[in-house]
Amino acid sequence: MKYKGQVTIKDLAKELGIAPSTVSKALKNHPDISESTRLKVNELARKYKYYPNPIALSLRSAKSKIIGLVIPQIVHHFFSSVVSGIEDVAYDAGYNVMIYQSNESFNREVMACENLVSSRVEGILISSSKETRNFDHINRILDNGIPVVMYDRVFDEIKTDKVTVDDFEGAYKAVCHLASTGCKRIAHLAGPPGLRITDLRKSGYLEALKDNKLKTDRDLIVYCDNFKQSLIRTKQLMNLPEPPDAIFTVNDLTATGVMKTLHEMGLRVPMDVSLVGFSNSLISQVTNPTLTTVNQHGYQMGQTAIQLLLDRLMNTQSSVPFIHQVIKTDLILRDSTKSSLARRN
Repeated sequence: MKYKGQVTIKDLAKELGIAPSTVSKALKNHPDISESTRLKVNELARKYKYYPNPIALSLRSAKSKIIGLVIPQIVHHFFSSVVSGIEDVAYDAGYNVMIYQSNESFNREVMACENLVSSRVEGILISSSKETRNFDHINRILDNGIPVVMYDRVFDEIKTDKVTVDDFEGAYKAVCHLASTGCKRIAHLAGPPGLRITDLRKSGYLEALKDNKLKTDRDLIVYCDNFKQSLIRTKQLMNLPEPPDAIFTVNDLTATGVMKTLHEMGLRVPMDVSLVGFSNSLISQVTNPTLTTVNQHGYQMGQTAIQLLLDRLMNTQSSVPFIHQVIKTDLILRDSTKSSLARRN
């Protein structure tokens, strides 16, 4: 017999001439079902490639065993690392992960959240888009009793569990390293205004300038967080009357655009201009020269975020205080910056 679409328990029961409840029990190896019937049912299920309907199962058990995940960009190495950490922990805990990409669009983020709720996910992990400034969609999820964990791009206004890296510390260490190598005019290519990570990384940059007694020049702070924009912004920076001798970027991909432009302008990295990125993506290891960068531990962030969500699902008491887990960063020294003055002397 041929079936259109996915085979159901009713289809198997009809072909075998038994009750659907008997098929269901046989597939679960229920002791009330004879060995011969179990063999017949499982053989037919394999023949027609029968798969249990997860929605039907969730309706019966009130648990879908599905976690929803919203990410800004799946092609970004940092976010793909986060996904890997989430999926590994979720798999071990018996959960599946349903992934939506907002592609940095607020409207797509809202739609993703609505679709995940409609799919009966048990909880949602979300890193907001660059455009997100309104949080009604997240509050609606929480109001429906679905736990949410925000990671990387989080907002203080949302009362929920959160996971971030120490963005301030990472930026501070990067700029202090540049200062230790003798750099005096350090530029910063920053993320979009209004994002928490933008503000914290810029604050770390400014504090490092202050502590190293370097002048703050607002002309050296430019909002630019992608490869395409960096090709333009780097030329503008280097054409200033007093160009920078170092550049600290908000992410590694932006840093590669800076490096490309510097090469095209005949400038050497790090002899003429030192360069530091943020993320420790795979691309940082294959640029020429290799890129000094801040390791923000994406895989660990993913593991931490999903574990917070699983803990929240296990603990149904709303009185449990929310947790904001902060992951420490490391500065990975490579060839795009000079050795520190202390090490050279």
